[in-house]
Amino acid sequence: MAERRLFTSVPERALAVYAHPDDADVACGATLAKWADAGCAVHLVLVADGGKGTTDAAVLPTQLAALRAEEVAAAAKVLGISSVEVLGVPDGEVPEQIDLIEQLVSRIRQLRPSCVLGHDPTAVFFGSVYVNHRDHRAAGWALLDAVAPAAAQPHYFPHAGEPHRVSDVLLSGTLEVDAVVDVSLTIDRKVEAVVAHGSQLPGDHDWIRSSVRQRAQEVGRSAGVAFGEGFRHLVLDA
Repeated sequence: MAERRLFTSVPERALAVYAHPDDADVACGATLAKWADAGCAVHLVLVADGGKGTTDAAVLPTQLAALRAEEVAAAAKVLGISSVEVLGVPDGEVPEQIDLIEQLVSRIRQLRPSCVLGHDPTAVFFGSVYVNHRDHRAAGWALLDAVAPAAAQPHYFPHAGEPHRVSDVLLSGTLEVDAVVDVSLTIDRKVEAVVAHGSQLPGDHDWIRSSVRQRAQEVGRSAGVAFGEGFRHLVLDA
């Protein structure tokens, strides 16, 4: 296991790029809330529309996507997120293609974050019980390709805005956690944001609340704090 240290910096601007409507809240909702409380302008880009996230064949994907957009807005309000954009790619179809990279380069150059957060695309198998969703992997690779080197170099997508170099990348859903954000003061906001995604949480919401808190306790304990969110930390301007 990689050594885990506390990530204490608060960026002036941050951009979180995740595949599905609930992914950011589950992965880093408390971190985003903590930074927003400290004055950071936190922006969220969601690649897929979430329209296939159900086991109910009677639900139309367009209806579910509309509902999930409402859930995203409610969760973002809880966390204090400055802006939310849903690119609207159908679930399961997030492309590992140049078009998505260009879109993300454009957002990075427009918003000019010093820190970006997203999926770790190298994490595929979680034990023998879960295979990481291909949308997570595709969105993660596209974000990394957008950050390094495309957004920082002028001849990549010259019509996408003035180049911008991102300093820090925090990758969640990783098997290589080496940085932990202390979210002891905002864990309750994360819980509230996750529960806002009611279409994804059939059954006992008290169990969901308990599960989110328990996971944050486990991560926090590994770094000596009450509650934490874990990431793989890349430093790109060192």
